Amino acid sequence: MSGTALITTERRGRVLLIGFNRADKRNAFTSAMLAELATAYTELERDPELWAGVVFAHGEHFTAGLDLAEVAPKIVDTGFPLPEGSIDPWGTQGQPRTKPIVVAVQGWVLTLGIELLLASDIRIAADNSRFAQIEIKRGIYPFGGATIRFPQVAGWGNAMRWLLTGDEFDAAEALRLGLVQEVVPPGEQLDRAIDLAERICEQAPLGVRATISSARTAATEGEAAAIADLVPGLMKLMGTDDAKEGVLSFVERRKADFTGR
Repeated sequence: MSGTALITTERRGRVLLIGFNRADKRNAFTSAMLAELATAYTELERDPELWAGVVFAHGEHFTAGLDLAEVAPKIVDTGFPLPEGSIDPWGTQGQPRTKPIVVAVQGWVLTLGIELLLASDIRIAADNSRFAQIEIKRGIYPFGGATIRFPQVAGWGNAMRWLLTGDEFDAAEALRLGLVQEVVPPGEQLDRAIDLAERICEQAPLGVRATISSARTAATEGEAAAIADLVPGLMKLMGTDDAKEGVLSFVERRKADFTGR
């Protein structure tokens, strides 16, 4: 395991584990922690040997959200403080992430923690998880994507029920809303997230990335734009070594050995 005091990284095969490591402060994000998380996402994105990421938190809680006393003045002056050219984990600025992210949460999951879930691909929650989007209680509003993605995931009324009140909800409600895909006993959420990430890494990585891209296009540019790119995108994939390996493995009745080429 490597990383600074605030964010840890560990390579496990083709999976990069990214951990929040400010447990004594309930993993509340400082500007330095935001920057280090973006750096870890950038490492995942740019390293061809890494095919998926798992985001989790050390300690009892996923995150208490932003350390507002430290971060708020910087947001007022310069906006969201991320390194220039890095991948934004919340996907609201700069180059979009292309590789899959699975997130495991427990304990408190507040504000930008929920938004990080909404910006990821698959979400696992321990059944002791407690969620709240409480920006409305602080005189502001969610600026990490919740106003956009929460209604897409949960529907308008379901999203506004929580966005406009700042009320707390539990893992069962998060599952009902589609905010998380599975709820597991506390202590099992990280293992389950790793299992899913490793399962994804058994698939063709170019196909995985194309799937994410197509779905994102539909969400951000509309169904027509995604449809227009379906056949051109498939034609690009059909020319890859992985697509050829996929067909050959089917014919030979064996597990495919994908290389990402």
